[in-house]
Amino acid sequence: MNQPVKVTVEKSTGILTLDRPKALNSLNDEMMTLITDALIAWKDDPAIEQVVIRSDAKHFCAGGDVRTIRDQVLAEDFQPVDDFFAYEYNTNLMISEYPKPYIALMNGLTMGGGLGVSAHGSHRVITSDSWASMPEINIGFITDVGISHLFQHLPGHPSLALGKFLGLTGYRLKAADMIETGLATHHVESFDGLLEAIIEKGVSAIEEAAIAPSASPELPSLYDGIEAQFQGSWEEIEQNLHGDLKELVDKLTSQASPSALVAATELFEANSQLDLAGSLDNEGALGSFMRREPDFAEGVRAVLVDKDQDPHFAEAGPAERYRAVLKR
Repeated sequence: MNQPVKVTVEKSTGILTLDRPKALNSLNDEMMTLITDALIAWKDDPAIEQVVIRSDAKHFCAGGDVRTIRDQVLAEDFQPVDDFFAYEYNTNLMISEYPKPYIALMNGLTMGGGLGVSAHGSHRVITSDSWASMPEINIGFITDVGISHLFQHLPGHPSLALGKFLGLTGYRLKAADMIETGLATHHVESFDGLLEAIIEKGVSAIEEAAIAPSASPELPSLYDGIEAQFQGSWEEIEQNLHGDLKELVDKLTSQASPSALVAATELFEANSQLDLAGSLDNEGALGSFMRREPDFAEGVRAVLVDKDQDPHFAEAGPAERYRAVLKR
């Protein structure tokens, strides 16, 4: 059986190729172990000067394998699920601190856990077909893999309000928005030949290939409204929303778990005062709590199992319920 991550070395480049295309490269236990073991082995290996993570398929990575996780949750087999997320989050932190260039070639869609193994790296390379999103709210979950921290510290527009907007709505960042916010560091016309150039020249090959996106970013037109209206708790945000932004947010959250919206807002608030390590700890604590709520299994059912897009979520719990789980 083929491994779902191909681990290879070309000259001084360690290469991780995600190879589970039928599942859109959704990350499972085996994939995370292969990625993590390789990164640990290469970290102090003087023969390895840089790492590339990529996909041979149309898309980079659709997130974590939450269908399998749902099965374990329904069987109340929580420990291996908790262990998987803890392991994944430790790897996300390791990527953020990696002592060598960590280059993610993010083709097609990158969502959820896919951002966890790419967006914390030093070089995040996209094409015009790339896009990114964190739509966990639609499966009764919260913005995790360190993105509840990263989204409010994007170098192009660092903002708690923007972080909340991106996490709570699952807004789809297109290529120009990824560059404008700094979620991506480089935009290239094509990945054809880029890996080979990186192997030969190192990261300078990325700089040589980089071009500006042909389209204009769409997100900046929303900044003023986001800053004014995405303040405080989810209840306060709902009260503040008005005009075109309210129409957009209502549309984007029409299938979101009410409790997840409340919980994720509290997560962003708590993590605004923490570093990435502390934020990941909060994600772990709140994520464990949310997976034990019925909305998680129901959301995954509606989106990924039955695919009827008709979740039957519970009414929102009070913010204090989730706030109590979080460190500040």
